[in-house]
Amino acid sequence: MKKEMIDLLIRNADYLDKDWERVREKDIAVRDGAILEIGPGGSLGKKYEAKEEIDGKDTVFLPGLVDAHMHTGQQLLRGRVLDEMPMIWKRIMLPFESTLTEEKMRLSAGLAALDMIKSGTCGFIDAGSYYMEEAAKVYEESGLRGVLSYSTMDQKGLPDSISMDAKEAIRRTDELFDAWHGKGNLKVYYSLRSLISCSEELVDMANERAKEKDTFLQAHMNEYPGEIQPYVERYKMRPYEFLESRGILGRQFLGAHSLLLSEQEKEIIKEREVKLCHCPFSNCGKAVPDTPKLLNMGILPGIGTDGAAHGGLSIWNEMRIFRSVMNIYHGVPLADPAVMPAKTILSMATEGGSACMNLEKTSIDQGSRADLIGIDMDAPHLWISGHISNTLLESVGAGDVKHTIVGGRVLMKDRKIRTLDEEKIRFLAREYNRKENV
Repeated sequence: MKKEMIDLLIRNADYLDKDWERVREKDIAVRDGAILEIGPGGSLGKKYEAKEEIDGKDTVFLPGLVDAHMHTGQQLLRGRVLDEMPMIWKRIMLPFESTLTEEKMRLSAGLAALDMIKSGTCGFIDAGSYYMEEAAKVYEESGLRGVLSYSTMDQKGLPDSISMDAKEAIRRTDELFDAWHGKGNLKVYYSLRSLISCSEELVDMANERAKEKDTFLQAHMNEYPGEIQPYVERYKMRPYEFLESRGILGRQFLGAHSLLLSEQEKEIIKEREVKLCHCPFSNCGKAVPDTPKLLNMGILPGIGTDGAAHGGLSIWNEMRIFRSVMNIYHGVPLADPAVMPAKTILSMATEGGSACMNLEKTSIDQGSRADLIGIDMDAPHLWISGHISNTLLESVGAGDVKHTIVGGRVLMKDRKIRTLDEEKIRFLAREYNRKENV
């Protein structure tokens, strides 16, 4: 009997089911970017002939992580914002981004892609920067699943290199969308970089164009008191209330950060099915979100890193920090050490992030998209695992990711990157360090 051809066969692996419980010694067959079948260990090799195989011994597979908010254009700022006085966005980040070039953006995207693949991040949402076409070329080559945006704002007084009016800002996103939306694993969202940096004209134009193109609109929301007070003073409304009054909010709106929310804003977010994400390390310098209340309302935020300038691109670090912050801020006053359980945080980093990317099917089961990562459990800190979900949150780091698979394509196998020239990117990074005297 002739065997069916498949793209990938993972043999004798453990994996985590939709309840984050460990299922032992299974074969996983992948074809056309999705999981075709799961069977007992050693069984599917008799049925299928695979173009590639992975030995799953001592490995636990789970859905790929999603970085729901990052900044490609800030990769070269790594190590330069910690301990700085606020507001770092206006004083450091924006001036740096105004000096970006095509070459710097290609290097930034290469560094980001390597970092994400090696840490088990299969999907990401870029909040928007400049020369995004150059980033798109690198990300397409990397095989990652990603969302790109153009940095969209028309505030007066910006550096000349990034100054533009509303029509020009939208035109540049239109060009990015037409060139890259739906190409490979990439999508393009329209964006409002910061509401206080966008005119009413730009807010309305971005919303109209996103709806016309049937894509998402994303914005930094309620991150600082200084982003909220101007709206209260001018409109007698908070930011989400302002957007609601203009008919902008809906299930295809993504509010990054969303830390300082009123009860009315939470109700609006729930009613309109708005997507949210938190960035724990970055957010610790600003505010603590009321995530337990959001979860009780049926709102599952994603988790983002906010880019390398804010502590790196490891979602593992972000999850661990988030658990600690939630416990000390929400759990301790209530004497509830499980106020934010490990399984909930893992769901935020996978299912929540996937919703922000407008994707479904995050669990490992038949028909799910094959965005998978394999954790090498053959390490002293993982030999004893106890409750596997707890161990993942407490002990696993980026270096424990052994395999990264996106849409059934193996981007990293046994810690070796398949899709990008790691040595070339390392050389370019060192040259950049030398020139900049970093």
